[in-house]
Amino acid sequence: MLKNKEIRQLCMYSVVISIMGITILWIIDWKAGIVAIAMVFLLLSCFFLFTRKRYQDIRKLAYYLASVYSGQPTMDIRDNVEGELSILKNDIYKVTLTLSEQSTLLKKDKQYLADTLSNISHQLKTPLTSMFVMADLLNNPSLPKDKREEFLGKIINQLKRIEWLVTSLLKLSKIEVQSVIFKKEFVSVKKMINKALEPLHVPMELKNQELSYSCNEDLFVYGDENWTVEAILNVIKNGIEHTPVGGRIAISCEETPLYTQIVIADSGCGISPEDAPHIFERFYKGKNAGADSIGIGLAMSKTILQSQNADVFMESQIGVGTTFKIKFYKQII
Repeated sequence: MLKNKEIRQLCMYSVVISIMGITILWIIDWKAGIVAIAMVFLLLSCFFLFTRKRYQDIRKLAYYLASVYSGQPTMDIRDNVEGELSILKNDIYKVTLTLSEQSTLLKKDKQYLADTLSNISHQLKTPLTSMFVMADLLNNPSLPKDKREEFLGKIINQLKRIEWLVTSLLKLSKIEVQSVIFKKEFVSVKKMINKALEPLHVPMELKNQELSYSCNEDLFVYGDENWTVEAILNVIKNGIEHTPVGGRIAISCEETPLYTQIVIADSGCGISPEDAPHIFERFYKGKNAGADSIGIGLAMSKTILQSQNADVFMESQIGVGTTFKIKFYKQII
């Protein structure tokens, strides 16, 4: 405590003033001088004890900060006593708690990044390995023409798959870092569904699937038309891929006081209860996922919709089919 220069100066000034006061009182009356000595002694004792207590509290705060810095769990040092030191304790606790939470989030983000990179490398490794094998086979001059054309077609398909993966990941990354500015347009729901269905008619015809489509012309929502079309497309595409030949895709729309809803139902194999909680996770592939499935389409749809005051939900029954409900929530004023 006495190592503090300010404390030493305060003690010196107090002693000098006390001596001067005692001397004056002693000259006036020696009894008054004795009382003054006793009072000064008590005051200095109280000052010493009070100051030592504050230094002990400050030392505890220093130890607390050192423990937080070394990575130990944050302890609750708050108290309900009035005073500057209590306010300081509460402020330090709030700051350290915030830093601890941010550190935890950074660790989660770091792990998430590591897992994402691992998943991306896995997704790229499979088609690249396949293309390397086929490229080696193409080097064989005696390879029949039909096989050569087959391998070239497979290489092109794998390249398209890689291109789609990279493009989708870039889009997802832009949305997650909030670098995408979504437009606030008053767009027709039926128009968006029609645009989403355009590239999907051929896959449905190849699988001889029946499309049932019902949507009123007067349904409108606020959102970014192009991004929302992509979200709807991915959901419908997922239904087509998991619906067998001769199956059925049903699309309908409805409006409630709280939201406008698009219902996309298929007669596919359904999603198991074990897979259901994870189908919107990036790179997750369920038991019934196809060989070419990457597991990113539904994750992108949910991310796009949640960025525009909307969301997508799933209901499924094994052997019956799956129903996706896209809800565009109305703004409450």
